[in-house]
Amino acid sequence: MVQSLDIAKYFIIKAYQEGQDQLITNLKIQKLLYYSQCLYLALYHEPLFSEEIQAWRYGPVCPPAYHFYSEFEAQQLPIPQSETLTELTLEIKEVLDEVWEYFGTYHAYDLSALTHIEFPWKKARQSLPPQAASNAVILLEDMRLLGEEKLLEIEQAHPCYGPIVAAVVQQAHENSENSDSIQQGGAYDWLKSLLA
Repeated sequence: MVQSLDIAKYFIIKAYQEGQDQLITNLKIQKLLYYSQCLYLALYHEPLFSEEIQAWRYGPVCPPAYHFYSEFEAQQLPIPQSETLTELTLEIKEVLDEVWEYFGTYHAYDLSALTHIEFPWKKARQSLPPQAASNAVILLEDMRLLGEEKLLEIEQAHPCYGPIVAAVVQQAHENSENSDSIQQGGAYDWLKSLLA
């Protein structure tokens, strides 16, 4: 299992490579770590990293990564030195690239606001006022469920989603006109044929 700092460094390097380094702050890294954990849990049913994520005032925070970069406050984070990098698996990089593609263009404050309307952060904080300090842990299961929601959002935002769904519906309509009824077990075979 990787450490949260490995993931943070990956995102910082990504920001520099894509010319978004001025937007990569500790606050933004915290939200990218959170969404990475959510998506990875949804896809693989195990955590991406072992450190807990807490429901702080400005949204989810992974304390070890936060404290590592705390000296920079809201300033741009420096690019990590190559000797401090850990090699990540292709599986992990694919998840991180998806997180970056979907959430990377958002400003840190927009990501913070987004986490405030989602259930895992609100549930962990229970009835605390939004500006109150908290170190309540956000449950892995809640992050997994949010990850499933986010995967669906990402899928639906993809430019190919609409045309594919339209083609499947059209083919289903054409197939239903050619047969009077679907025999027992036929629905499974029909769906399988659409996906082949």
